[in-house]
Amino acid sequence: ALETALAQGRAVADAVWFARDLVNEPPSLLTPRAMAERVEAELAGRPGVSVEVWDEKRIAAEGLGGVLGVARGSAEPPRLLRLRYCPEGRGPAGLPHLAFVGKGITFDSGGLSLKTPAGMITMKTDMSGAAAVVAAVAALSTVQPAVQVTALAPLTENMPGGAAQKPGDVLRARNGKTIEVLNTDAEGRLILADALSLAVEAGAEAIVDLATLTGACVVALGNRIAGLFSNDDALADGVRRAAASAGEALWPLPLPEEYKAHIESEVADMKNVGKDGQAGAIAAALLLANFVGEVPWVHLDIAGPARSDEERGLLAKGATGFGVRTLCAWAEAVGAAGQLPG
Repeated sequence: ALETALAQGRAVADAVWFARDLVNEPPSLLTPRAMAERVEAELAGRPGVSVEVWDEKRIAAEGLGGVLGVARGSAEPPRLLRLRYCPEGRGPAGLPHLAFVGKGITFDSGGLSLKTPAGMITMKTDMSGAAAVVAAVAALSTVQPAVQVTALAPLTENMPGGAAQKPGDVLRARNGKTIEVLNTDAEGRLILADALSLAVEAGAEAIVDLATLTGACVVALGNRIAGLFSNDDALADGVRRAAASAGEALWPLPLPEEYKAHIESEVADMKNVGKDGQAGAIAAALLLANFVGEVPWVHLDIAGPARSDEERGLLAKGATGFGVRTLCAWAEAVGAAGQLPG
């Protein structure tokens, strides 16, 4: 039992380091294509795990309008990672089906809504959510919880090239809903819209997404605590318990019905920003809620804790790998129970 526990602990620790290494890589080296290749190499041959990479042609054919819109300004083509985990030697029948979704902006200039020079310094970390979900799947190949997992990570740069999307453009996401783009620096929610739609189509019984999504969440909770939004109290409680057991701090934030008016658009189903200076993290989460339907869902805004400016406890300066331990602990808890709560 001790040997098994040590092996599982080492696997999770190695996965955290893999996520940190991905995030810390210089952005001109870790392009969407390079990240997809790194993940394929890292997960090759792992028991119970398969990796599928969609190139720009497949992304277009599948109607991922959010990913395509964000990618337009970059010379680097986008990718989408679709990972699957199922315990080795066992089929998916009867196993709870979980989805992990991670934001993968490998560098965020803000697009035509250009960030300040200071604001771009840490923007190689804007794929921390994607790094966390692929690293968690790597750990599950050793931990082998009794669940099936679909992990989705859309990967692209957000650049201000000549073909870049413009404020006022309207994108059509995978599920057919339209989004008016008023700020091209609110791009993470656009690519997540497509990935969340795919998670629903895959038949996931519960979805957790991780994204360095808003500076507003950092203002609210600082750089040590992630914001948690959910449409399902039982799922939210389960993820919070998993995070507490893993030593990662989450704090719940609301999804008030009346704030949906903040993202109403005159020309599309929604717009990609809310009211200036008001509830920015909530507006982003409310947009994402349009793409999960009735599926229980948790959104973790990890903009604060994804990166550390100082050495502290388990953390070195730079990427933290936040979320890997929580996802692994949650998958283990669900597998041990044999079902989702609620």
